[in-house]
Amino acid sequence: MSIRIRSGLQLLSITLAMPPFITGQQKAAALEDTRATIVRHVDMTYTMPEYKTKEEWLARSESLRMQILVASGLWPMPEKTPLNPRVFDRLERNGYSIEKVYFESYPGFYVTGNLFRPLGKNGPFPGVLSPHGHWAYGRLQNSESASVPARSITLARQGYVVFAYDMVGYNDSRQVNHRFMGEREALWGFGSLGLHLWNSIRSVDFLETLPDVDKTRIACTGASGGGTQTFLLSAVDKRIAVSAPVNMISAHMQGGDVCENAPNLRIDTNNMEIGALAAPRPMIMVSATGDWTKNTLQVEFPAIQGVYRLLGAEDKISAVQEQADHNYNKPSREHVYRWFGRWMLGLSDTGALAEKNVSIEFPTDLLVFYGRPFPPEAKTERQIVEQFIQNAAASIDRLKLSDPASLQHYRDAFEPALRYSLMAEFPSSGSVETLQPESKDGSGHRVRRFYLRRSNKGDHVPATQWLPSGKPAVRQAVLLIHPKGSEHFEQNGAPGELVKSLLKEECSVLIPDVFNAGRASLGKRETKRFFTAYNRTDDANRVQDILTGLAYLRREAPQIPLKVVGFERAGLWCLMARALTLEEIAFCVDADQFDAGSDQAYLQGFNIPGIRRAGDFRTAAVLNMRGPLWIQNANASFPSDWIQSAYRSLAKSDLLRIEARRASEKEILDWILPRSPRSN
Repeated sequence: MSIRIRSGLQLLSITLAMPPFITGQQKAAALEDTRATIVRHVDMTYTMPEYKTKEEWLARSESLRMQILVASGLWPMPEKTPLNPRVFDRLERNGYSIEKVYFESYPGFYVTGNLFRPLGKNGPFPGVLSPHGHWAYGRLQNSESASVPARSITLARQGYVVFAYDMVGYNDSRQVNHRFMGEREALWGFGSLGLHLWNSIRSVDFLETLPDVDKTRIACTGASGGGTQTFLLSAVDKRIAVSAPVNMISAHMQGGDVCENAPNLRIDTNNMEIGALAAPRPMIMVSATGDWTKNTLQVEFPAIQGVYRLLGAEDKISAVQEQADHNYNKPSREHVYRWFGRWMLGLSDTGALAEKNVSIEFPTDLLVFYGRPFPPEAKTERQIVEQFIQNAAASIDRLKLSDPASLQHYRDAFEPALRYSLMAEFPSSGSVETLQPESKDGSGHRVRRFYLRRSNKGDHVPATQWLPSGKPAVRQAVLLIHPKGSEHFEQNGAPGELVKSLLKEECSVLIPDVFNAGRASLGKRETKRFFTAYNRTDDANRVQDILTGLAYLRREAPQIPLKVVGFERAGLWCLMARALTLEEIAFCVDADQFDAGSDQAYLQGFNIPGIRRAGDFRTAAVLNMRGPLWIQNANASFPSDWIQSAYRSLAKSDLLRIEARRASEKEILDWILPRSPRSN
């Protein structure tokens, strides 16, 4: 297909490749938008993607690590403030000692636990972090099915310094409820999982402060929820040299507690992929026949082993299974002792590393704050939350743009935060497909109706494209987005006044009905427990559909100027999409009098987990300064001054226009076509 494109005063002739159309059996499978029809959840059966090259996996692994950090509220990384550790009340026993520990992972929030050290041996020793699962007594659990003290004592006798620490809300860690997960806090990335993961990262920091610990040899092991913490920590902190997640990495159960599920954490991924992030560091997968790891030897282990094989580290992954219910029992622990002995102690013969003659202390002798008050600096749950939010907000202002160097610093910090909060991408034009196209000629125009989708993504976006008929040139492409979809721009199936005016000026006009809006309206979607940990919100999907529409227009004619107009609430969707295009595209967005300073407003009208932690509309406005931006209908709470200051500091003010009133359709049309008088 050949058309001529007018750019300025010149007419260019180019050849366009029409987008691929789906035929045959592919059509039936693509008729539904699986983002709406398939609700991903904790107990869904997942498969491990197949990675064919080392480079393919390494690229994916870096993306996954960032996804985990953003989902946990740990990107940008919080400041590592002084730990101020207290180690006291030492007990000396046969071959080991036990001490009580507390330190501040955040100012005023305390990590609590016990430190087990070897006696009668010369260090420095390897360190082991020992997070516990959801046993009734947490780190003090001592039963046939699980004993945290027994494994800590045995490892200390074998020559390790072991720190067994509390999950949030267990034993001495009583400042924050274990099952804390607030919707407002999710906007800022604060929750139980992120707090516990930060405690684990700071626990590595604590071990590194100990003179008898070898910083190059730090391991982590835990079962159940402690197994989740083990593979999450191993995924994001490469200081974990060896890991042993026990009875947790499963293809069909991803973790049933809030400390294992944060918004966005498992969108497009699962525990097998996350577990594989330990590669190529040594890891043993311990499983049981009586829980959700019953298929480990046949399913999860081979899947993760494939990644180790790509990295040339197949000898560093192992799997064993016990005939037992959910546990971290003595036989399971002994598998871990032998694995650690091989990789942490460098032993060629680990057969003697068994557990024997363990005597457990009374819980009152191990509790940190038994008979002892919390330090006076200890904060309440509400104070801790507000401190986190205040620090997050301050980090946005601290990196406010002032010169080109500051722009790069801001992008490094907040571009990943925004991208992984939205979980959206500007797809390559070659990955965008059209489905079921229908064309019809009218008076002075041609209309094409079809569905847009990205290859292998499951989306299915109704779209209408209006093209001038009988004219040899297309001047520019315009993307129109409205909450009511394409019907807002039509009159009885014919183009409305705005579209007719654009067609007269030789523009092509694309109007997608973005997710759960217009012709794609679904109403309220089915939700399941931890819905946002596995599924994008409606607003996040809408941002993606705008990006997909832009990629389609770029595919049609790479040299045609593009302009985007977002009406009413759709203007906010468009502003977010602009940040991820990183192309010179002009945007006119309606801020819809949105109360951008109110968390409640986000929850009611623009609910995307992590969006405030990512810098919300400030970040969206400044990440991409490659094309004109007109923000209109902005109320007093919109960060107009912040955005304008950033543009001024980079001498980009000519690209920015912010107004408090809503623009008329005539003004928008004049903005789209500034150099050519409109046809009457």
